[in-house]
Amino acid sequence: MKPYLLAVLIAALPFSSVAQTFQNYPDLPPLFEVRKALENTPMVRAARTSIGVASADRSRLRAGSYETNVRVDAAQRQVNVPSEQFSEWSVGLERSLRLPGKSRIDGELGDQGMSQARVVYGDALHESGRMLLKSWFVWLREFNQEKQWQTQVGLLRDQLAVVEKRIKAGDAARLEQLQAQAALSQAEAQLALAHQRATIAANELTQRYPSIPLPAAPVLPQPIPVSEGLDYWQQLVLADNHELSLARGETEHSRLLLARSEADRLPDPAVGIRYGSERGGAERLIGVNVTIPLPGAGRAASQASALASSEVAAEREAGVLTKVKTETANSWLTAQSAYQAWQAAEQAATAMRNNADLIARAYSMGESGLSDVLTARRQMQEAQLAAISARLDAAEARYRLLLDTHTLWPIDADADAEGAAPMPR
Repeated sequence: MKPYLLAVLIAALPFSSVAQTFQNYPDLPPLFEVRKALENTPMVRAARTSIGVASADRSRLRAGSYETNVRVDAAQRQVNVPSEQFSEWSVGLERSLRLPGKSRIDGELGDQGMSQARVVYGDALHESGRMLLKSWFVWLREFNQEKQWQTQVGLLRDQLAVVEKRIKAGDAARLEQLQAQAALSQAEAQLALAHQRATIAANELTQRYPSIPLPAAPVLPQPIPVSEGLDYWQQLVLADNHELSLARGETEHSRLLLARSEADRLPDPAVGIRYGSERGGAERLIGVNVTIPLPGAGRAASQASALASSEVAAEREAGVLTKVKTETANSWLTAQSAYQAWQAAEQAATAMRNNADLIARAYSMGESGLSDVLTARRQMQEAQLAAISARLDAAEARYRLLLDTHTLWPIDADADAEGAAPMPR
């Protein structure tokens, strides 16, 4: 089968499974845009390239570091009685032989290196997905805050018109016009700052992920409570976690290096064949030589070092396991509390909005002062901004939990035998 046809088949096979597992969320970029964006991040490209490095290292380990040596000797033999002189030479081939146990361990080291490279590739996709999700919600937060300030500016402009109308009717002093204008100017200044922050957030998102076009009117997320318990999420995370897989891979790598150092306590012999000519060609020599190094203290020290390294790797793996469990618990608790905080913030924002509207109507009928109206509008604005932030925090916390369990985006693309398989098409 031609290579390009094989590549097409490999790319097409996982599509059906991914299409059944993952879904497009209206408040997130489409899956195909996410896939393209993540594939083209420098972190993922470097990780994909590293698989080729691991493949070359595996071939090197399988082949071994021993090479055939050619030895050529030339000499002059001088005999005093009777006085004679002969040209002599010899040529030989010599090669060290790797013992079978060492060859097996080297092969396992190469395979384990390939497995680690694939995990690194998946981890790069995961970390890039985290950064994309964070950048997306930073932009959503700034976009919606700018939108809320636009609403506030519109309300204060309407309020200024009401004040001017009352001044013309003789029902309000000109001081109230100055107060209304000052409040409007402050809101316009905040709108300008919000626009600046939104522009910067949009620019950072498009620069990092140019394949994701920003919608003109993004969907405001609707938070969903996390109903499953902590044990459910812990099991999902621990079943497929790149950081933990890398730590376990390091432990396995250290174990294999220890086994290799133990095998090196028995030196590899070198076997050679020699052909030579002596006494000017009167004598022909054919011989076989075997060289066996005598092990010294260095081999025992290497084994002790490998043993210590394996113990360090095991302790690091235990530390990573604790870290992953703790982070998962924190993410779950954050998702729970963020949803509750959003509900409370929404209730407060609704109450503040109703209160501000009521006071504004009372002012229009001459039943309240302008200071009360402006104070109510300011409190309403603060409550609305807090509600927007709480809404986005709740949605992001849940999506982050889904991302870490590999159920949000197809970030777990694995590699085939010799290189990285593309993410599902």
